[in-house]
Amino acid sequence: MAKENKSKEKLKIKKSKPKEYFDAFLYAAVAAFIIKVFLFEAYRIPTGSMEETLKVGDFLLVTKFTYGATTPRNVPFTDIRLPYIKLPGFKNPESGDVIVFDFPGERDVKESQEVLNYIKRCIGVPGDTIHIVDRVIYNNGKVFQNAPDVKYATLQPAGMKSPRIFPKNSGWNEDNYGPIRIPAEGDIIKIDTSNFEWWKMFVIREGSTIELKNDKKVYVDGQELINGDYKVKRDYLFMMGDNRNNSLDSRYWGFMPMDNVVGEALMIYWSWDANISFTDFFDLIGSIRWERLGKIVR
Repeated sequence: MAKENKSKEKLKIKKSKPKEYFDAFLYAAVAAFIIKVFLFEAYRIPTGSMEETLKVGDFLLVTKFTYGATTPRNVPFTDIRLPYIKLPGFKNPESGDVIVFDFPGERDVKESQEVLNYIKRCIGVPGDTIHIVDRVIYNNGKVFQNAPDVKYATLQPAGMKSPRIFPKNSGWNEDNYGPIRIPAEGDIIKIDTSNFEWWKMFVIREGSTIELKNDKKVYVDGQELINGDYKVKRDYLFMMGDNRNNSLDSRYWGFMPMDNVVGEALMIYWSWDANISFTDFFDLIGSIRWERLGKIVR
């Protein structure tokens, strides 16, 4: 009888092992999910828009909690967006911060059809006025302190118009831009026939309809704007890449909603030459940029 009980006990112990492994895996998965969503997330730099601050092939650690983490914004591995809840953060974005954000879409579309994370430097916060004169950035009339490794190419002189620049039909270019005020929640923007195209997509992105009727009056959500006054619903940031002439940023697609902020770049934890294939393993290992490992992003 005693032997039979021991055999049953051993059987129970053996049967419990798979459950122990499953429980351990489940707890680890939940912990990893919580860390990824609410604390830290890893990103790989795919383009050179932030060179030399961030190079193609850098692997970056981003803090989610700094500005306030959110619940997932999309169904994993899809472009299906989800309603999300934002948690309180420790601070608001500031000029000079390197920020990962949910790309709002090209200048003339309401929203990006793909869920894409971009990384750029914050040049201005809600209420700031941005003016670029011969590549020199002015924020509220003061010279903006560039990153140490900022890059430039050929200067686009004032008067040379770029049709791709935001706002539409502004007549500006990437090196001579503005002045333009970054909208803040509660701001009143005057919209009339002279600047309707400037602000049309901005209003649509805020979730409203807008039209210019035959009487030359502007209507938002079917109601005429009294004196052309439109009240801004959200706070916005102005983002630019450190590789100034090779960066698709706010100069091209417009203001970035504060709601789209994902996190703040913290440090580079790995870096190698992304142009080398994994099939050339030893060459890839040899390309590790040891001097960049552990570098704090500034």
